[in-house]
Amino acid sequence: MAITLVQYHHLTSYQRYKLKEHYLDWENQPTVYKFYPGVEPIPLPTNIQLPEKKLSSLFKIKAQKSHKCLSLDIKDLSRIFLLTYRLTAEANYTGGKFYFRNVASAGALYPAEIYVATHGVNGLNDGLYHFSIAHQGLYSLRRGNFPQITKKTITKNNVPFLTFFISAIFFRSAWKYRERSYRYHLLDTGHLVENLSLSLKYLDLPFVTSYDFDDGWVNRFLGLDIGKECTLAVSHVLGPNFFQNDDLPEIEDLPKSFKDASRVAEKEISYSLVKEIHQAGTEAILPSKSRPDMVNNLGVIPDNWTKIDRLESWPEATNYVESVFSRRSRRNFVKETIPSDFLTAILNSLSILDPESVPGPLDYYYSISTGLLVGRAEKFKPGFYLVDIFSAKMGMVKSGFFMDRMSHICLDQAWLANAALHFLFMTNLETLEHQWGARGYRYAMMTAGRMGERLYLVATALGLGCCGIGALYDEEARKLLGLNHNSRLLYLVAVGPIKTFRTLLTANPTTTRTPKSKA
Repeated sequence: MAITLVQYHHLTSYQRYKLKEHYLDWENQPTVYKFYPGVEPIPLPTNIQLPEKKLSSLFKIKAQKSHKCLSLDIKDLSRIFLLTYRLTAEANYTGGKFYFRNVASAGALYPAEIYVATHGVNGLNDGLYHFSIAHQGLYSLRRGNFPQITKKTITKNNVPFLTFFISAIFFRSAWKYRERSYRYHLLDTGHLVENLSLSLKYLDLPFVTSYDFDDGWVNRFLGLDIGKECTLAVSHVLGPNFFQNDDLPEIEDLPKSFKDASRVAEKEISYSLVKEIHQAGTEAILPSKSRPDMVNNLGVIPDNWTKIDRLESWPEATNYVESVFSRRSRRNFVKETIPSDFLTAILNSLSILDPESVPGPLDYYYSISTGLLVGRAEKFKPGFYLVDIFSAKMGMVKSGFFMDRMSHICLDQAWLANAALHFLFMTNLETLEHQWGARGYRYAMMTAGRMGERLYLVATALGLGCCGIGALYDEEARKLLGLNHNSRLLYLVAVGPIKTFRTLLTANPTTTRTPKSKA
């Protein structure tokens, strides 16, 4: 009998005083780069113009259905990759140099890989490519057009100019997190999906993102060793409508050497729970007409809801490009109050007031509920709040200062108590399973990762610190928040002033002025 998502989550939950000792095998540390021996990567241009836009503007763009006159070239493709997944910072350690990226990753292990199938991109042959972040280039895996993509990835009536596939190499995270690592595979994939989505919005491209596709076909198409690496998300940049033939040619298997590229360490351990939960979720579930209202399934509810103001302009210190390139996990929080307009801007970034702004099924966002622990925020009392992202409302569940206790629950990481805010992404596991089966775990965890990456970038734009936490004592968090027996906290993201924040406000005193808002 297949494992359920409820079983997997409980079996991989941390319990205080019951954590098994685990020593990292540094001699067998996995590489964070994927290589195809014997294949020379095609370099992408890097000296290209990136127009200035504010991050806030990207959250106000409606999703386009298609573009009849869309024309893309290799520079456009390079812009997407530069903004989605690039090396940004260098650090020295005993084993040599380490390079951080513009996307968050648990333990900086970077399990995610990106592939792209191109159609009609000027300066590049049509085909399937793997993106090499190490070379800022493309490994050519297949040549030609692949109309099967539209059939196998549940995208109807459009020819994609580009189709991006995001996968996870399991052992990269499992090396450290073992059976629990599938949680981080999904969160990290969600981080990357959000980066990709924002880059496509930045370039005004019509696209749709899906976590639902034919797993077997897609993994075979990419030439993955499915015991080591699997696809988790797909995004299409859409072109005009077309007539699609139901008779599709079969694809050929890629060479064994391409499959072997999914190996990232000499000795890899395959963790059974990771394989079981992923296999249990391989059946794609099409979006349903009815969706659970997860905010009402947690066992806690505010007495009163308050409308969140909509800011016409945010107090941004940097533009979108600067924010995405300088994004880092910053945890040097200081015990200072966050201005009310800063918090309102962050809440605006999480709100989905217009379904037309979502380039993909809304179901994914209904798979989680958003909460907020307020420690120090102007005009907001300390306490635990729920946030309804669809109606842009929030309400206090219970008052009090919970930052110290939550930091204790997050494996005693004391620095967390200094953050002004803890954003919480929660779900009812039983409701999730009932609605979408085991694949619902992908929905919830990847959506939590997307929201977390959004917080990272917004915090960076506002000059704040931000750091995501997936390691916590699961049952203790449930009890602190008062959630019902079936509900759990999946992901916590801390946000707040850091040591440079006061300097920023002194240099730009206008950022503390509250911009005009509208209800």
